[in-house]
Amino acid sequence: MGNALKSEAMQTRTEQSAEVRPFYLESLTLVERLHRRLLDVIKDEFDRRGRSDVNSVQALLLYNIGDKELTAGELRTRGYYLGSNVSYNVKKLVETGYLHHARSRIDRRAVRISLTEKGRDVHDVVGGLYDKHVTTVEQIGGISSEEFKRLNQSLVRLERFWTDQIRYRL
Repeated sequence: MGNALKSEAMQTRTEQSAEVRPFYLESLTLVERLHRRLLDVIKDEFDRRGRSDVNSVQALLLYNIGDKELTAGELRTRGYYLGSNVSYNVKKLVETGYLHHARSRIDRRAVRISLTEKGRDVHDVVGGLYDKHVTTVEQIGGISSEEFKRLNQSLVRLERFWTDQIRYRL
């Protein structure tokens, strides 16, 4: 009898996995595609303004830094930068006058970065773009605040699941 229950439970799990699989794989594709599309939307906004001085990855990075002062390492740990070469973009943004950098008063090995006026201008362009989207996403995009709440809850749970996979090697 015990073996029959185990076999039935395994079959149920297999059926559930088969049901979840296409939705999980579609979600992975959508998350990746949405990030790329966000970068396209930001690039388009700068193109409309005739600005080619920063790329969309750099503009998003400047937006995420905002009024904070932090280290380059914190950009990745806080999720402000998703690329593999944060030091390249930080160096470029410092060289072109979008970021200010200074040695930390506490730890002289660490370099603290913050936005310059040019960086704040880029931050404001992206912020204005987001503000415009907030006022139109429900009526044009058809996505309500309740749907965003559910979406965000699901994305947070998925992120936690992946983090646990890495952390606990599940």
